[in-house]
Amino acid sequence: MDNRITRRRFVGMSAATGAAILAGAKIAGSTARAGLAAISPGTAANLTFKIGGDLEVNRLGFGAMRITGEGIWGWPPDRANALKVLKRAVELGVNLIDTADAYGPETSELLIAEALHPYPKGLVIATKGGLTRPGPGSWMPNGRPDYLKSCVDKSLKRLKLDRIDLYQLHRIDSKVPVEESLGALKEAQQAGKIRHIGLSEVSPAEIERAGKVVPIVSIQNRYNFDDRKWDSAVDYCAKENLGFLPWAPVGGNRGLGGGPAEAVAKVHNASVYQVALAWLLQRSPVMLPIPGTQNIQHLEDDVAAAKLELTPEEWKSLAA
Repeated sequence: MDNRITRRRFVGMSAATGAAILAGAKIAGSTARAGLAAISPGTAANLTFKIGGDLEVNRLGFGAMRITGEGIWGWPPDRANALKVLKRAVELGVNLIDTADAYGPETSELLIAEALHPYPKGLVIATKGGLTRPGPGSWMPNGRPDYLKSCVDKSLKRLKLDRIDLYQLHRIDSKVPVEESLGALKEAQQAGKIRHIGLSEVSPAEIERAGKVVPIVSIQNRYNFDDRKWDSAVDYCAKENLGFLPWAPVGGNRGLGGGPAEAVAKVHNASVYQVALAWLLQRSPVMLPIPGTQNIQHLEDDVAAAKLELTPEEWKSLAA
């Protein structure tokens, strides 16, 4: 029997104290060591992180990919609801929202501006460029310098910003030397259009190569307790104090494996999704989960996960 759990089976708990939790609560952190067998939860760590050393954010953010239409294409079926979700996220204390020009395309950025501009003080909007959208569910890298420069300018306009706090190269284009792609972003940074630069779906070696062109402050790779392909990247980020934004933090379309996760969730009267987010927060103090949803209740449940602290035994059972 398939024990994988999807949002359709999701049952959560209240996030009535969510804003207070994100604003100042503490949760067990992680001591990152090389190799999966060695990693284990460590001492308590504050639920905030400074991206680039100067952008302080609450570590549990919001991913704005799923506020678009099906296939991450076009407008959502209920535009008013998408706006409510974005506003509710900020009300709950979320001050890191991740998006990309490819989400929609353009739709996600436009909805963020419509819902939240003028932006509250301290809100960090991270966006990405370098993936084109030939059609629904289709993604194609484009790392040409001129294209990326145009992407930055267009994102600034859609988001109604003078400067983007965190701009991420959505994918390294195998047809374009990464030095050329990042050179374009470096120029935009020097022009005051970008504050910090990040990468997505990269290895430690690729991070080091990129760092020779421009300072890199964050990485966004697929990662959750059921998909730990990028453990080495998490450990590298912890060593270098780079933010690690795990996409699909609760499994995405693949769902999450059941078994131990269901058992831990039952003990805490929580959902598997809340357990998954708690596991990430305890995995490393540089971890910045960005769960996304079109459902306000799911959003509130995700934020409530910040108060869930797993025991070392529970954490290890999920890391097995």
